[in-house]
Amino acid sequence: MGLATAIAIFPLMKITLLLFATLKSTIGKNRVSIELDQGATVKDLKAAVAAQYPATEPYLETVLVSVDREYAFDYTVLEDGAEVGMFPPVSGGSGAKPTVFKITEDEIDLNELTAAITLPSTGAACIFSGMVRGETNRDGYAPETDFLEYEAYVPMAEAKMQQVADEIREKWAVVEGIAIVQRIGKLYPGTPTVLIACTAGHRDTGVFDAARYGIDRLKEIVPVWKKEVGPGGQAWVEGAYHPTEADVTGNA
Repeated sequence: MGLATAIAIFPLMKITLLLFATLKSTIGKNRVSIELDQGATVKDLKAAVAAQYPATEPYLETVLVSVDREYAFDYTVLEDGAEVGMFPPVSGGSGAKPTVFKITEDEIDLNELTAAITLPSTGAACIFSGMVRGETNRDGYAPETDFLEYEAYVPMAEAKMQQVADEIREKWAVVEGIAIVQRIGKLYPGTPTVLIACTAGHRDTGVFDAARYGIDRLKEIVPVWKKEVGPGGQAWVEGAYHPTEADVTGNA
């Protein structure tokens, strides 16, 4: 009777864990169910994943976790029904100032995006576009790339893109329009993969620095990953940056 009462008072909670990139490949699924005690933390979740899926253990020291599409930390307490994501470090508008951000499988239309962030007062646009390299010089040799395969945790990625745009506006109030676009899917050498664009009244108002900040910040906090595929095999390319509390919306 006492045991039954304890079970009734402290039931296990079931966490649906969304998996991406290396972890998805390792487990072979994009989502799994994990049972945890009430009041369990992210650290407890990692331990449970390691116990249930031992092959993931090498990745769990550096893995990132999100709860309800915001970065979480080892001490974060989990709640039943929360949307929890686990992934490796990553490789909307406000007011009258236009902001475009999206994850897409479509080609990036530079003219359309530039027009979308151009105001009557705009006199300068700084645009950065990354693309797939056919060769990647690494450790003294140049492995060939057949294609890259990009994936994203889309809802969270779009929310973090909005955060990047908000941070740009905080630092460079004169920036008028901002576009942040990331392509996903299979992309071949020479294909644009990402675009950051900032517009302003003049070229000397900080648009160069703002666009540079935008791409650097995207690489830090927007959950997008790529798998490199070539004659020698395939591998997920992971970053090294680990978000801190300062990277959580409202704390940056």
